[in-house]
Amino acid sequence: MRQKSSSTGGAAGSADGVARRSAIAEEQAFLDLATARRDTLADHLRTELSSDPSDAVERARQRMLRRQHEELRRAREGLVFGRLDARDGTVRHVGRVGLRDDGEGGEPLLLDWRAPAARPFYTATAVDPQGQTRRRHIRTTESTVVGVDDEPLDGTTTAELVGEGALLAALDERRTGRMSTAVSTLQREQDDIIRAEATGPLIVQGGPGTGKTVVALHRVAYLLFAHPTMAEQAVLVLGPSPRFLRYIAQVLPALGETAVVSATCDTLLPGIRVQRDESRLLAEIKGRVLWQTALETYVTSLLPPPRDLKLRWEGEFYLIPAATVAQTLASAVQGRPYHRARAAFAEQLHHILADAVVEQREALMNEMEEGFEDILARVDRSMRYDPVGRRPAGSDVDGLLSEEEVESLPGRIAANAAIARFVEAWWPSLDAETLLRDLLADRTLLARFAPRLTTEEIIAVSTEPAPWASSDVPLLDALADLLGEVEAPRPQGEFVADQARRRRDWVYGHVVVDEAQELSEMQWQMVLRRCPGRSITAVGDIDQAEAAHRHTSWAQAVRAAFRDRWTAAELTICYRTPREVMSLTEPVLREAGSRNAPPRAVRSSGIDPWVRTVTPTELAGVATEAVRELRQRWRGGTVGVIAPAARVAELLAALSGVPVLTATQSKGLEWDATLLIDPRGIAAEPRGWNGLYVALTRCTQELGQVVLA
Repeated sequence: MRQKSSSTGGAAGSADGVARRSAIAEEQAFLDLATARRDTLADHLRTELSSDPSDAVERARQRMLRRQHEELRRAREGLVFGRLDARDGTVRHVGRVGLRDDGEGGEPLLLDWRAPAARPFYTATAVDPQGQTRRRHIRTTESTVVGVDDEPLDGTTTAELVGEGALLAALDERRTGRMSTAVSTLQREQDDIIRAEATGPLIVQGGPGTGKTVVALHRVAYLLFAHPTMAEQAVLVLGPSPRFLRYIAQVLPALGETAVVSATCDTLLPGIRVQRDESRLLAEIKGRVLWQTALETYVTSLLPPPRDLKLRWEGEFYLIPAATVAQTLASAVQGRPYHRARAAFAEQLHHILADAVVEQREALMNEMEEGFEDILARVDRSMRYDPVGRRPAGSDVDGLLSEEEVESLPGRIAANAAIARFVEAWWPSLDAETLLRDLLADRTLLARFAPRLTTEEIIAVSTEPAPWASSDVPLLDALADLLGEVEAPRPQGEFVADQARRRRDWVYGHVVVDEAQELSEMQWQMVLRRCPGRSITAVGDIDQAEAAHRHTSWAQAVRAAFRDRWTAAELTICYRTPREVMSLTEPVLREAGSRNAPPRAVRSSGIDPWVRTVTPTELAGVATEAVRELRQRWRGGTVGVIAPAARVAELLAALSGVPVLTATQSKGLEWDATLLIDPRGIAAEPRGWNGLYVALTRCTQELGQVVLA
């Protein structure tokens, strides 16, 4: 029998109260059962992990068991959050992990939210119930059920939102400064993207508050579940800033996913630190894809030219003709990075030299043998032969190499320090940082290898200071890739994420890019190098782009990396920002030159945005008072301040305990209340209308603005 919809959100009559208490008790009983089963399985896995792995197969098994144990351990919070009642009477519960009961058949006790059978929990509607009669959202605190929200699916009324009660309850919760998991409130258009095939680049356009980051991270969890081999390669999550990565840091571990490396484009290259800001002009110039071709040509020019090579071995000189060197060079290069090509050339050179040594030894012995025969003929005439006509004993001479010596000769040559020094001098090891500094400082080299740059652009690039800036990292990465490792490092550490984090040349199973609209063309090349299979999910809002590049559409943004081989998806509903605030954004988008409509807000906070006008001398005092009021109103939540870059230092000095950020720094973050300082000043910055669009949409409840008179 289908239960009446119930919720903990409002005053209930006696009948509703009884139904609510009964539903909570029913789900508490199931949660207790699932928790006990989870604990039993975790204990069993812990026992299995106590054994000492003795071989590669057992070590692989131990890694799998450790992963399962960690997933169970992290699933204590929010273990069960949903239930589906089917038309045939089947009841299925949905949770953070999958559990089977301890009966003989091992029937499913709890469906993993990523499993295909759990998908109707996110996608079923009253119009398309998918065989379900009811969906129940279960809210828990630790091991206690605190509320349920029943949603009938067998009616005829079209429901625009799936599980609206549970979703809006989650949105009304106070912000804590860390992103929480949202598996219990994912909506249909979000779930469609999460479960999309990972067969190529997927570009997801979504305005503020549409859940782009939530979708991206839950897609990682889903893909690692649906494609277990992906965990062997790890998944890379690229975010816009360290602050953002700290904000999302708990989401994937909370979902049981540990085969994940998070980074920014600035931190992606091991051993390189960004130490300098630079002008938008330089950032735009160095972000262009033309540098990829320029650097490839630059490195090719550094290959040694073919010439006669004269090598010494055991006191003798051997000449390798230029024609042989040219042929060997061509064979060694064949698309290999510089240092790997050198290693291939050296290996072939060792065999060529060994052949030359053998041939020269054979020729010498032939000459000696012919001369020795002449001498013997003269001696024979003056000597008597023995009775049987034999020559005197000891006259045989054999200086040829044995088979074993011939086989070992290339190895001996390879181990010879003098030969190694010769190869190093002719084909030297190169360093990416040194090469890039040399190139960027030399206007002649820039004109030769980057002919598409104007004279003014070459001058701008060649006069920059030495410390690395953000736009240098993709150039260094490209050079490091073109050079290759002098000696490839061996993976270390037990966990795949630890290995991947240390390796520049690691190939990931999937890459997720958040705030993807900010990537330059050269940064996209960094992404492609780490995922040549192009299993990539990129989420962002092209209307929030603030970077120095010139693209204003996704087609322009990803053309250099993907051409037209990518799939577009869109998130259209704003769950975070209330209607009262979203109503301010359309004219801002028009000023930014956008052709897109802002996402449609589905909730109201009941609080109209407010404005206070002050003089510059009053700014610090008014801002301090406004922050105090907001923190009082949103006690237990968060308040953030966004200001033009020129005013951040002043406000940081006046305000304590509250983040004061530029519009760019606030990207991807959210607070219960936002205090927006000098919106006209933000709009006046480069790409300022895009920045103002970002700043307006960071709050979940209340927006205040301080305008300068």
